[in-house]
Amino acid sequence: MSKLLLIIKREFIAKVRNKSFIVMTFLSPLLFVAIGIFVGYLSTMKADLKTIAIHDPTGKFVKEFKNDEEYRYLDLSVLDVKMLKDSILNDSYEGLLVIPNDTNTVSLQKNIQYISNDSPSVMFIEGIEQTIAKKLTAENFQREGLDTLKINQAKADVTIKLNKSSGETALKGLNEIKIGIGGAFGYLIMMFIIIYGNMVMRSVIEEKTSRIIEVIISSVKPFQLMMGKIIGTSLAGISQFLIWAILGMSAMFIISAVFGIQVGATSGAQTQEALRTAQGAMGSDIQMYVKELWNLPIATILISFIIYFIGGYFLYSSFYASIGAAVDNETDSQQFLLPIIMPLILGVYIGFFTVMNDPHGTIATVFSMIPLTSPIVMMMRIPFGVPLWQIVISVLLLFATFFFVVWFASKIYRIGILMYGKKPTWKELYRWLKY
Repeated sequence: MSKLLLIIKREFIAKVRNKSFIVMTFLSPLLFVAIGIFVGYLSTMKADLKTIAIHDPTGKFVKEFKNDEEYRYLDLSVLDVKMLKDSILNDSYEGLLVIPNDTNTVSLQKNIQYISNDSPSVMFIEGIEQTIAKKLTAENFQREGLDTLKINQAKADVTIKLNKSSGETALKGLNEIKIGIGGAFGYLIMMFIIIYGNMVMRSVIEEKTSRIIEVIISSVKPFQLMMGKIIGTSLAGISQFLIWAILGMSAMFIISAVFGIQVGATSGAQTQEALRTAQGAMGSDIQMYVKELWNLPIATILISFIIYFIGGYFLYSSFYASIGAAVDNETDSQQFLLPIIMPLILGVYIGFFTVMNDPHGTIATVFSMIPLTSPIVMMMRIPFGVPLWQIVISVLLLFATFFFVVWFASKIYRIGILMYGKKPTWKELYRWLKY
């Protein structure tokens, strides 16, 4: 046990004293914030103004198209269509909308053309179709003697107010916020499993190629060396996460102080009164969203994040360590990495495309129990509220699978660590498991 602790201490100190580790620990949160601000800035930037030529001999539709920040419409109905098409080829206009001079509505709506050098966006074409359809519908109403004003007045405008069973006001888009939070934690787990797993693999390869490993295993067992590397690197990762959690909680308290949010549970009357007061003040929406964030199971999310990171990291690092022991360089390891990364990618896809729509459905529940995908999928489900027994079963399965896998991985590690000059195959790795 003392030898294992020495290896863990050596790996941990080597990681945390690394300059890149120290810099990225404090720089990464700033980078994420900077990227978010940059993406937000890009979303507010105006797109290049596009000029759309319209050839409408009927004169009925061209006035329905209004200029905006992205598109400018020109009525060029007096010009020849062929000349306008040549202008499109010369990139004088972004596109040409050709509306035939046809009095038959059925024939007209089937022969409208949009000509351009590049394929237009679906939303743009749908907008044109809706504009023309709205005009034709109004004409059909008039032809049939229907009062369009009364029809418009008779249209219902339904706005659903969201409320919780406790009587509090619920917010629209809250599920999207929850999947965003869960997805962020799940993605962090996937990213750092890959990063720290590769650290373990590179460390093994470096010691193997430099022949230092031959000296080390003369004093310790290969299994102790493998576990020491895995645990030491995981402790460095947990230290990094704890620093980020402290910084994140500090940021939440600062935001709460700035917007005047009271942190902690309040009585129903106090909550309703606070909401009524907030709704009458500037920034009430921000206050309500911040309050909802505080109502999320933050402690469960953070604790589960650490547990699933440890379990997922231990599980996948066993694979990475055995691969590092089996090969002589990182190039040879590529053939073995894809099957390891695929379950992580699958977990991300399952999370975003299934958990968002049905967080408690069969698919989401099953994949949150499967050890290879549970660290990601379960983290995406937890913000929606997951029964404790499901989390417990998922964690037990994850760590049980780790002990099962590490037993097999140690066999590959024990044999491959002293193998040089030969590229292993899947068949050969399978044969090593029998030794």
